[in-house]
Amino acid sequence: MNDPFTVDTGLIEYILSIKNTGEAEREDGDRKESVVDQFLHFVDEMPGGFFIYSAGGDEKIIYANKAMLRIFECDTMAQFQQLTGNSFKGIVHPDDLESVEKSIWQQIKASQYDLDYVEYRIITRNGVVRWVDDYGHFIHSETVGDVFYVFAGDATERKLMQKEAENQVDEERRQYLDVMEGLSIGYESILYVDLDTDRVQAYRLNDRTRKQFARELEIRRYSDFAGDYVRTWVHPDDRAYITKSTTPDYIRRHLAADKTFYLNFRVVKDGSIRYIQLRIVNVGEGSGVSKIVMGYQDMDAEIVREIEQQQILKDALQSAKTAIVAKNAFLANMSHDVRTPMNAIMGFTGLARKHCHDDGKMKYYLDKIETAGEQLLSLLNNILEISRIESGKVHIEEERCSLTEILQEVQERGMSRAAAKNITFTLDLSGLEHDIVYSDGPKIAQILTRIVSNGVKYTKEGGQVSVSVREERADCDDCVIYRFVVEDNGIGINPDMLAHVFQPFEREKNTTQSGVHGTGLGLTISKSLAEAMGGTVEAVSEVGKGSTFTVVLRLSLRDPQGGVTVEDRKKNVRSSGQKRVLIVEDTEINLEIETELLRDAGYLVDVAADGSIAVEKVRNSQPGYYDLILMDIQMPIMYGYRATEEIRSLRDPALSNIPIVALSANAFDEDKKKSRESGMNAHMAKPIDTPRLMNVISSMLEE
Repeated sequence: MNDPFTVDTGLIEYILSIKNTGEAEREDGDRKESVVDQFLHFVDEMPGGFFIYSAGGDEKIIYANKAMLRIFECDTMAQFQQLTGNSFKGIVHPDDLESVEKSIWQQIKASQYDLDYVEYRIITRNGVVRWVDDYGHFIHSETVGDVFYVFAGDATERKLMQKEAENQVDEERRQYLDVMEGLSIGYESILYVDLDTDRVQAYRLNDRTRKQFARELEIRRYSDFAGDYVRTWVHPDDRAYITKSTTPDYIRRHLAADKTFYLNFRVVKDGSIRYIQLRIVNVGEGSGVSKIVMGYQDMDAEIVREIEQQQILKDALQSAKTAIVAKNAFLANMSHDVRTPMNAIMGFTGLARKHCHDDGKMKYYLDKIETAGEQLLSLLNNILEISRIESGKVHIEEERCSLTEILQEVQERGMSRAAAKNITFTLDLSGLEHDIVYSDGPKIAQILTRIVSNGVKYTKEGGQVSVSVREERADCDDCVIYRFVVEDNGIGINPDMLAHVFQPFEREKNTTQSGVHGTGLGLTISKSLAEAMGGTVEAVSEVGKGSTFTVVLRLSLRDPQGGVTVEDRKKNVRSSGQKRVLIVEDTEINLEIETELLRDAGYLVDVAADGSIAVEKVRNSQPGYYDLILMDIQMPIMYGYRATEEIRSLRDPALSNIPIVALSANAFDEDKKKSRESGMNAHMAKPIDTPRLMNVISSMLEE
């Protein structure tokens, strides 16, 4: 066999014999290179590696060209010899040596005339592992002994490319199998069918197809399987359809136009009917249809999910319709409930102007205007409160509070409303043993006040409303369960309406029918606040006999902070005599109202149009000049929060500790919390509740 690497073995023997004896041929005394020198020069300039080593014993390297040194990253022959031990055994990577030498001798045994070929790893002088192609030939000579001459080339790049290609193929194969497994995950049985050879192989089996196949990957005639499956499992009414639809001709006809199609049918097992979908996919190449995959899928679960989804959608639609009806009713009531007090305000304002010199009529008209304004404010507060609750902006505080004071406040508010209808209002505190708790007192008061207000609202003239409280043992030593009961003998609630009484916008009768103003949000707010505090609100009622609302709250008897939750600020050093109040307000009409109210109450008044002016006035004042500050929140240049912080940071305690009361349209819980955090002593909401404001100012200014 001729090989491009084959050289004249006689020439090799001759060169080696001369090299070994140290002889060098010269002709006619000139300085021409000898045959040996010419050959070695030629071999050294070869781009590929070339070396000769002894075939026996220690396999000593007889010669290596420069290219061979470069492959091993050696600069000199001495480095190469040191690296390899000057032996073929030192050239080959230790892990490859045994298999390489075994392969070489097997190839020599098979053919002594051809070059043997092996590939193996080497370790370069710099510790890098590389691959080498090795084409060698064995020479047996009486003159030079047994040797190998070898042509070597760096195969690292080729091996890396080959490995990368193999990895890519393996990765593509793995991804293909993963995709196939993933796509078929919903199928209980998967069969591979060759229509041309009438063969079917089971890839995945379930309890039905396992009757036709003894094991997975078993092969049988497709025509036998199709008929057997139909007879064994398919519902009698679907057998003709499935028999026709699974014939090779039918399948080919349908797959000629589309890559896939499916059949829905019923099967019978243990007397019960299940719905199955058979999907058939063309997986062959070319224009003909021969190789297909058949996947059987149980559709019962899907049908159940569809039914459940349809029910969910139906319920959601009904809920949406109910909500729309409720909101439409709310808007209709709202329109009436807003326009009625607005009509009163506008009408009585006109009458007041006309009879401004008649004190009796003026007082009557102003009382009516005030009542209508309170109705409008109640509507606005309820709508804003339920909006905040629905958006999840309910903050629960835990501070020291007295249940006796809270219930007395509820009683005071209830009695003021009940007196107008000659309703008897009673409060029973006999069941209260632990008065001081740590909870959100204002929210407890709000919950009960709204329920009491609802009772008074729907109780007729001369009726009765009562509030009582009793304690129950809780599941911890530091907690008590309180049961607050609000009972009335009013008109009662229809049983059909009782289930919806806590839902927003729900009212049994609108304002016109009941004669009672309201949005139907009071009980919703009470229940939502109670649940936010971890409690419950329940109602029982009988038409014509009245209603009973029970609020259950689990309250702590121990301070969660381990001490007083709100520190009282140092009292300001005030001057004797008439008190001076600094009003910080940017809206002219509000400033005018507040100024008149305070002057009528006997206070001296100073004003500031924004927070920065207020800070400068306090900073430049003498201690005791200002006794109290009414601070608006939203103002140009400097907000009330920032102004309060600046005042609290003044060095003189007589100035920094002046009582500050927030007076703002920002009336939500987080607004009150921000006021406290900035250093304010109290927070009052606009529109101004004049009696309450005067009480707060008076309490702040008490020595």
